[in-house]
Amino acid sequence: MEFDWSVVVEAMPALLGGARLTILIALAGLVGGLVVGVVAGFMRAYGNAILNAVAFAYVEVIRGTPIVVQVMFIYFALPLLADFRVNPMTAAVTAIVVNAGAYIAEIVRGSLLSVNKGLKEAGLALGLPVWKVLAYIVGPIAFRRMIPPLGNQFIVSLKDTSLFIVIGVGELTRQGQEIMAANFRAVEIWSAVAVLYLIMTSTLTLILRVTEKRMRIL
Repeated sequence: MEFDWSVVVEAMPALLGGARLTILIALAGLVGGLVVGVVAGFMRAYGNAILNAVAFAYVEVIRGTPIVVQVMFIYFALPLLADFRVNPMTAAVTAIVVNAGAYIAEIVRGSLLSVNKGLKEAGLALGLPVWKVLAYIVGPIAFRRMIPPLGNQFIVSLKDTSLFIVIGVGELTRQGQEIMAANFRAVEIWSAVAVLYLIMTSTLTLILRVTEKRMRIL
């Protein structure tokens, strides 16, 4: 069987549309996940017993279940429990927010606790309030240490969008499946899909490496 480039050319507009939707879901989900993760991470690192327990339970439940189960629960089960319907896009973005937030929370917690306690104590000894110590002393150092693991999580979440095919979201994998079902050219279509994913993840990796190099600390 010969590789037919015309099949790829013909399918490319639809695949690029799916890739745009993939990027949109990943960006929206990761922005929300970053907010959730930072809050939960601070709760884990500096919260009282109750806040720590709440954040711990959230992290353990989400990290202990597959994202495909989470999105199907949001899309199929949650409407039955709460008596309202969510569309596939909302379910997909929510799943990324909830899933990425749990992993980012542990990244934030680990980075905050990795900063030398002496720096925090020195700031407090100078009379700075706790929030200023965290914002101006501990935070910047911890943020630099978060960049590599955050980059890995961003890439994982981007690829996880392919699992939303189970609820009919028209992202890249779904577009590839529909095109392949119509023309039965699996080699060409899935090769093109793989290359598009590789381009997206490689671009993100390059951006993160440049950012990491600019913000590197000794």
